Amino acid sequence: MARRRRYRRRATVDLTPYIVVGLCAVALIVTWLVARHEVRKPLPKPTFTMEQARAYNARIPFVAGRMQPAESFRFHGTPAAREQAVQCLATAALYEAGSDPRAQQAVIQVVLNRVRLTQYPHTVCGVVYQGSALQTGCQFSFTCDGSQTRRPERQGWEAARLEAKRALSGRVYGPVGRATHYHADWMVPYWIGSLDKIAQIRTHIFYRPKGAAKRD
Repeated sequence: MARRRRYRRRATVDLTPYIVVGLCAVALIVTWLVARHEVRKPLPKPTFTMEQARAYNARIPFVAGRMQPAESFRFHGTPAAREQAVQCLATAALYEAGSDPRAQQAVIQVVLNRVRLTQYPHTVCGVVYQGSALQTGCQFSFTCDGSQTRRPERQGWEAARLEAKRALSGRVYGPVGRATHYHADWMVPYWIGSLDKIAQIRTHIFYRPKGAAKRD
């Protein structure tokens, strides 16, 4: 019996070191795989103070060449559809530009310029509220930043409706040409490098697609 016990003790192998080495190897492999497939977070966007943004925007030159005016927009639709378009245009003009008549006309012209292009909705209200139901997609900031909770002044609202009616009847606001984008001069949007800077009305800067004048 004593001999058998000694034999069994000699035949038993301690696997602990092998288990530890195996676990370490598995841990290293898992760590490598996680690092390899790690989702890299985008770099934070540069931030500007209002003064820095204005200085940055001022350094961007206006595109050379004659301003190409937009074509007259003639609304064709039922009286109810026309009233809806007036409402959407006036709302955009008032909340985006306040009571300034020139700025209101400029905003309205941008909306109508977009309606003509294939990459935008083909209705006035569709353009104004494009992406407003998405967290990152609104095209006009007032549709998703809570601005519409503020009740507009009656005088400014009536003026905006009048400008909207004139624009839908063919009136063109020439100073912004065929602009499709704009922003306040204290902001630096990510897209400004892909467009031509063509005009500034008060504190708003206007842009059109690059090479648009050559295609006209």
